[in-house]
Amino acid sequence: MTTTPIAPVAGSLPPAPDAKIAMGWMHTARFLTTAAQLHHLPPITVPEIAFVGRSNAGKSTCINTLTQQKQLAFASKKPGRTQHINLFSLGKQGVMDAVLADLPGYGYAAVSRSDKVRWQQVMVNYLVSRPGLTGIVLLCDPRLGLTELDEALLEAVRPRVEEGLKFLIVLTKADKLTRAEQTKVLSITRLQAGGGEVKMFSALKKQGVDEVAQLLWQWSHPVPGAEPAPGDAPAPDAASADDQEPEED
Repeated sequence: MTTTPIAPVAGSLPPAPDAKIAMGWMHTARFLTTAAQLHHLPPITVPEIAFVGRSNAGKSTCINTLTQQKQLAFASKKPGRTQHINLFSLGKQGVMDAVLADLPGYGYAAVSRSDKVRWQQVMVNYLVSRPGLTGIVLLCDPRLGLTELDEALLEAVRPRVEEGLKFLIVLTKADKLTRAEQTKVLSITRLQAGGGEVKMFSALKKQGVDEVAQLLWQWSHPVPGAEPAPGDAPAPDAASADDQEPEED
């Protein structure tokens, strides 16, 4: 399946902060709540950014690296078993100015097909209807590229992205590629992202960490007077599905 490029609506972003400021802000992340169903999630009035990706894409490692906390995001030893949405608040003590939503990794067959389909329905419903959702970070192993499941997710969120939802593809495990391979994968993925943000990322080499933190800070601190963040009004429901090797959430 070939993904038709998504062209995000241009929005007003504040200047990127100094990397130390962005990383210091990310380090304030702390556990807020967990939920197995959408109606169990609390209403959020600050920008909410969702992290999604296949079970072996390195999502938990990415979140832990960005927040400089080794065990903030839980990486299950059995990918596909963790089926909760975990929320983490960001901001100085007593102040919450953004929320990170860690969605379970999708695509691994460790659970029954019925459980997998049920959870993927919950996840996609979250992405297309969660009020206040400001941005989506899609984690992807660059050695695999965007899979059919990733493309199905892109299709599901397309209407919200076209309305202004921020979108970033993070190509994890960049240290496993040569420079030439990284350049090639970046070019291909940027075409698929249709002008959306794409970043190379390596937790081991700390590649792209500052840049991703700065972008998330920008998403969470919109310019006063700019268009309201998408997600202020709920969107309709949708769905998606499938399988591959384990590694981590």
